[in-house]
Amino acid sequence: MSRVGKKIIPIPQKTSVDYKDGVLVVKGEKGTLTRTIHPAVDLSVENNTISVVISQDDRKTRALQGLVRSLVANMVNGVSQGFEKILEINGIGYRAEMKGNSIVMSLGYSHPIDFQLPEGVSAAIEKNTVIKLSGIDKEKLGHTAASIRKLRKPEPYKGKGIKYAEERIQRKAGKTGTK
Repeated sequence: MSRVGKKIIPIPQKTSVDYKDGVLVVKGEKGTLTRTIHPAVDLSVENNTISVVISQDDRKTRALQGLVRSLVANMVNGVSQGFEKILEINGIGYRAEMKGNSIVMSLGYSHPIDFQLPEGVSAAIEKNTVIKLSGIDKEKLGHTAASIRKLRKPEPYKGKGIKYAEERIQRKAGKTGTK
């Protein structure tokens, strides 16, 4: 049984939810998100709450119930509060700066890297080494953060590279030089 899928999603004030023909539209203070819901599950919107209802009780449908519930909850949270990811740049000479809608990073390569931000994701750079990404779509925000991290993954010997703020790099000892 999907315990996540059975949880009821509360709809906050100043947020409107419209569900018709398998398409969910959530509007809030920060923006609007739209998603097509899988036909094996259905949504019930009443009394400022959303619940996910399944038509048949099999393993795949129960899994979809939990997935759809998480996606809908992320949509509701995104349009009301928004999401934020923080990336840290570690390394001598590694830095980033904003130029319009793109981030220009110097990451130890022979050329600067120009990363174009997708629509719906905004960035702020603090102290040239901390990138704060924010947006209402959690999926798009996570994909953007992963794409930036992939430009220079943190290495285990000196810890140089781009990492998430909450990430802990497992450090390795270098060569010992013993004979």
